[in-house]
Amino acid sequence: MIQKNVLVLFGGASPEHEISVTSATNVINALGRHNVIPVYITQDGKWLLYDGKLDNVQNIDWEKFGTPAILSPDRVNRGLMRVVGNKVKMIPVDVVFPVLHGPNGEDGTIQGLCELAGMPYVGCGVVASSVAMDKAITKLVAKALGIPQADYMIIHDEEFKGRKIKPFLKKVETKLGFPCFVKPSVGGSSIGISKVTSVDELSQAIESALELCTKVVIEKSIVGREVEVGILGTGLNAKASVVGEIIADGEFYDFDAKYTKSGSQTIVPAEIPERIVKKIQSHALDLFRAINGSGLSRVDFFVTDKGDILFNEINTVPGFTAISMYSMMWEASGVSREELIEQLLGGI
Repeated sequence: MIQKNVLVLFGGASPEHEISVTSATNVINALGRHNVIPVYITQDGKWLLYDGKLDNVQNIDWEKFGTPAILSPDRVNRGLMRVVGNKVKMIPVDVVFPVLHGPNGEDGTIQGLCELAGMPYVGCGVVASSVAMDKAITKLVAKALGIPQADYMIIHDEEFKGRKIKPFLKKVETKLGFPCFVKPSVGGSSIGISKVTSVDELSQAIESALELCTKVVIEKSIVGREVEVGILGTGLNAKASVVGEIIADGEFYDFDAKYTKSGSQTIVPAEIPERIVKKIQSHALDLFRAINGSGLSRVDFFVTDKGDILFNEINTVPGFTAISMYSMMWEASGVSREELIEQLLGGI
């Protein structure tokens, strides 16, 4: 295998900044023999390169020891430009590995910069990234494919602020009922998601979600098991992992249940009938291919007591933390984390 200069981008100007740092720590540790070029992006958008040991990425004082660095959009003189005083040094890069969750990283923005630079990168392209980042748009794709999902409604900030809201809230109550879920259309890690049980809570939840995004998705509550499946590869060569199940420590799998509570459980592989597993894998691959996905994604579903499968969402930069399901599902499928990283790099 050829050693590559791998530019790992992480952190980012996103509410999921800290999760990205944790994911990047595991990715860097799994890159093994490759030459890692770590660039940390601060929450206000500053890019910093670090030359020291990477034993514990999370404990590095990047602001103190990092130096400014910029990915050049020049397709001829490609690489990472390191700025030290009045001098600029070009560092050669073979491939970019974006480990950026949420806006300004998972939504096609970084992918677009890589495209401008003519730089190979791991993961989905601009279109797939931007489509998958927007829950409302992915729901339209799922509908076009005939993949079942929960009933939902959408409201934009202009609609919420610019008209009498009571008729809309009443329509939500009639069509979806309570409880229901309110989600920012763009975002991840369950940040900004609320479970509401009344009209008063609904209005407040929409207002809170609009602080993170200009569009909000409101979904009918589903009673069922929450399952996930990993996708690896591109086009017809893409394959699906075993299916995993999440049992949340709380009313639903929110941010705290994912990252701070110790009671949430993951079961890999999920204990569900093989025919349901096959259907979940088929739906996930259909969605991935429909948005022109490449590299990797994690697709989430619900399975009801009746055995109905309902699409939830697709994530093009799934977490790589110690408790993240994507790598766990592939390990259960016979692909170690190191092998997984190699396959992602090999697909460039």
